[in-house]
Amino acid sequence: MLLETLPKEKKVVPPGAPAVDSFYYDNKIVRNFAFASVGWGLVAMLVGVIVAFQLANPAMNMGTEYTTFGRIRPLHTNAAIFAFVGNGIFMGVYYALQRLCKTRMYSDKLSQIHFWGWQLIIVAAAITLPLGFTTSKEYAELEWPIDIAITVIWVVFGWNMFGTILQRRERHLYVAIWFFISTFLTVAVLHLVNSFEIPVSFLKSYSGYAGVQDALVQWWYGHNAVAFFLTTPYLGLMYYFLPKAANRPVYSYRLSIIHFWALIFIYIWAGPHHLLYTALPDWAQSLGVVFSVMLIAPSWGGMINGLLTLRGAWDKVAESPVLKFMVVAITTYGMAVFEGPMLSLKNVNAIAHFTDWIVAHVHVGTLGWNGFLTFGVLYWLIPRIFQTKLYSNKLANTHFWLGTLGILFYAIPMYWAGFTQGLMWKQFTAEGTLQYPNFLETVFQIIPMYYLRGIGGAMYLLGAFVMAYNLFKTVRQGELLADEVAHAAPIQKLPKGAKLDGHWHRWIERRPIQLAVWATVAILIGGLIEMIPTFLIESNVPTISSVKPYTSLELQGRDVYIKEGCNNCHSQMVRPFRSETERYGEYSKAGEFVYDRPFLWGSKRTGPDVHRVGGKYPHSWHYNHMIDPTTMSPGSIMPPYPWLAEKDLDISNTSDKIHAMRRMGVPYSEQYEKNANEHLMTQAREIAVELGKEGIEVKPEKEIVALIAYLQRLGTDIKAKEEVAGK
Repeated sequence: MLLETLPKEKKVVPPGAPAVDSFYYDNKIVRNFAFASVGWGLVAMLVGVIVAFQLANPAMNMGTEYTTFGRIRPLHTNAAIFAFVGNGIFMGVYYALQRLCKTRMYSDKLSQIHFWGWQLIIVAAAITLPLGFTTSKEYAELEWPIDIAITVIWVVFGWNMFGTILQRRERHLYVAIWFFISTFLTVAVLHLVNSFEIPVSFLKSYSGYAGVQDALVQWWYGHNAVAFFLTTPYLGLMYYFLPKAANRPVYSYRLSIIHFWALIFIYIWAGPHHLLYTALPDWAQSLGVVFSVMLIAPSWGGMINGLLTLRGAWDKVAESPVLKFMVVAITTYGMAVFEGPMLSLKNVNAIAHFTDWIVAHVHVGTLGWNGFLTFGVLYWLIPRIFQTKLYSNKLANTHFWLGTLGILFYAIPMYWAGFTQGLMWKQFTAEGTLQYPNFLETVFQIIPMYYLRGIGGAMYLLGAFVMAYNLFKTVRQGELLADEVAHAAPIQKLPKGAKLDGHWHRWIERRPIQLAVWATVAILIGGLIEMIPTFLIESNVPTISSVKPYTSLELQGRDVYIKEGCNNCHSQMVRPFRSETERYGEYSKAGEFVYDRPFLWGSKRTGPDVHRVGGKYPHSWHYNHMIDPTTMSPGSIMPPYPWLAEKDLDISNTSDKIHAMRRMGVPYSEQYEKNANEHLMTQAREIAVELGKEGIEVKPEKEIVALIAYLQRLGTDIKAKEEVAGK
């Protein structure tokens, strides 16, 4: 909408030509998102460096419950994805969309609501996650009130975006806009489906799905959050800003069409490749593998389209720090989208999953693709909206080399650590026994790699600070062009029956609503085909008669486990490999998780799997292990949790938790709900008495007692040869 306070430009009307409108691009909202991206990026990277060194040296956990690895690791991932990258996306979208549509954003007010609403969501995440309020679901840890706020602000963003598109003065929708539209629609679907949860209290909820079904929905979301939040919007930015920076047209229009439709259709199927060899039905795993391998073609099509856009302009790359960042970004994108499908192959996944190999893979994409493309866009965009030149190309080049070396120092040690872990976990002696039965033996070998990873992260962070200084000086020497004047003629209606010139795809490119509908259909097909059978066909999740719901104390203990972020380091999924059954016990069955809301299978083993830990050690072992892990496991990198023995368990909502579970089908009786705390204290006293016999005095109402109850329950519901009901 035009600003009422801005001076009206005279219409320029050459003879025989349509009237030309004058209007103003809103650069203020672009500036706001740019500054937010830089600021939150520094915070995210700083927390990431701290997290990296925490694994090398437990003292870096700083001895408080709010700064442990389990609490701040999700803070780092959320800040990197939604604060740094999220604001970077909106910066690029608001700049590019106005110019591609030749109109101001639909509503300045919606732009401001979007900006401040998104920043408040980030602040809410930064407060709640260290306090232990988390759903524990990867990239979706925020609790239900914040999920609602995300939904509202995302709708505001979509409203503003589609309003802008519908009032455009350019008939043709450029390829970048296709990717922006698919991003908005798919992220909305992913967020709504995965965030289905039952509130228990203001900042506590339980997932609406259980066990295998929850795992499938979560990794359908988790993988596609990477696809449609970290990939498709950045491809849109690549298609706009790379040609601008290189002053070259996109290499292939036809390739961009294939790239777009193939990518959004195939990507949505690939989520199950995060769950290979787990209790997920094998047919769903196989679908994930097949479509993951197919992803190589459209993904590399996009990379090739980007790199070949620079044909005839490679001399500029040597001179321009902007193009340097963009070239490395596109190259690391190509590396990551080739490695991802390779990791989805079962024989590779059997070695790589749960190791630091996956950490290396993720960070090549995030630091290289998202980080470097954001830096390139910032270096190109900030001088333009501030009507000046970049303060220092030398500093920008310094940032480039610090960032590049930082990625190498980060990724190479993590690859080395991952290969080491995967091989050591599976190594047998000539006599047929595990060569490294003590999990800590594998940890000791990779601690130097954790130090090197931290150094790499620190270099990357230093480069980001150099950029922040460079951009600060650039801003100081210029002046924001808050409202940039532009001229364009309104869209002229086509005569009835007029044929469109050019490629057949032009028809849908000129119809944003139809484009949005077909994009939605493309992304829904894969998700529906994978999820509907898993939810509706009972044989996909066979029940086990001996598996019973958690007692009230065990349920509370499970929530303590979630609050402390234990699932960030420990998996609860014994895969059907001899190396794992020898180390941990009987492999995990789908029917064991029917009462787990949320599922806690984990995605990384910094410590050993705990699904069969119940009854393996006495209560005293668990108590001492939580108070000081090194007393039970000398050399452990796990931080101590002394506050668990000091803090009283909050049992004010026990009945509400049981009631919520019963509403979702967990077979608790109403009588149990009414007497939940009585049963809780009875079991807690029994554990406290057992601890007393072993010389440990602890009150039954302490959090550590509930956690011990939960840990001692894990994996004890079945025997090695338990019969599956109905077979």
